[in-house]
Amino acid sequence: MQKNPFQKNRKSYKLDVLTVGAATRDVFIQSKRFKNIKNPLAADGLDVCFPLGAKIDIDSVIFETGGGATNAAVTFSRFGLRTACAARVGNDPGGNEIVARLKSEKIDTSSIQTDPKKGTGYSLILVSSSGQRAILVSRGASSDLDASQINLKKIKPEWIYLTSVGGNLKTLKNIFDSARKLRIHIAWNPGNAEIELGIKKLLPFLIQTDILDFNREEAAALAEVPPRDLDKILHHLGILPRQAIVITDGARGAYAHSRGTTWFAPAIPGKRVNTTGAGDAFGSAFTAAAITTGNLETALRAGMLNSFGVITHMGAKAGILKKFPSTTDLQRVKIKKL
Repeated sequence: MQKNPFQKNRKSYKLDVLTVGAATRDVFIQSKRFKNIKNPLAADGLDVCFPLGAKIDIDSVIFETGGGATNAAVTFSRFGLRTACAARVGNDPGGNEIVARLKSEKIDTSSIQTDPKKGTGYSLILVSSSGQRAILVSRGASSDLDASQINLKKIKPEWIYLTSVGGNLKTLKNIFDSARKLRIHIAWNPGNAEIELGIKKLLPFLIQTDILDFNREEAAALAEVPPRDLDKILHHLGILPRQAIVITDGARGAYAHSRGTTWFAPAIPGKRVNTTGAGDAFGSAFTAAAITTGNLETALRAGMLNSFGVITHMGAKAGILKKFPSTTDLQRVKIKKL
């Protein structure tokens, strides 16, 4: 039987995965009155607009918990992995709600930090009828996550799933240095704040990463090439992670690349209700499947199914799969080797 390259001796670790990053209180506001206006400079090519000075009827308001660390933790736990979450919240109702939600998903919350001064991060998400959104963010306590308080030696995770830490180089160095000493795998989904630091500053971390996860625009920005040129993106970034790089491409699908081989999965057809959390859902499911199966095609399929669940439900956690997908479900996702 072929050895799983993503897995060590799990019995020697207390946890399978520790997710690290943001935890927020999210409010989704959906209205048909939000107008989509084309803008080539916008991230999705569209702006969401509404008239100032007017009362605008809304169709739905949904309160949820969010943030990359908590969203990813739910996927890992539901996929059967022993999971903990490290994030920072305020000493307030929002923080209490986040912790309670994590506990309800059987996620270890002992590494959740409580900030004595700042409130819990808050996101107001304006969702248009197309499912695309604009997010107003107050990062609050999330921006002050203290990596020195995360006792990796005591927690003993086999993997760290790292999301954005607000571009804090000190935090990144602390996490990667500790992971190297303790021989912990890292899957990393950098945020815009990290990417803006540039590839030269990030290189020591990128080459220590096992699974590297971007969307296409983020990958292009880090590689300093046009988003349309996937070959150049992979040429610059594909050799950096130890095992694989994955690149999501919105409504077109996603790519996985490892050791000179690239796989592509087209998007699953269906109406997009909300795109918030789709990247978290894809990256965490891809990593969870890679850990448990060691097969990148299976991981790509699992990532596509989980992100499809999220974009067809309102809220970043509502559509996360309840368990690891069945063989029948996995086969729904078509894979092409490029």
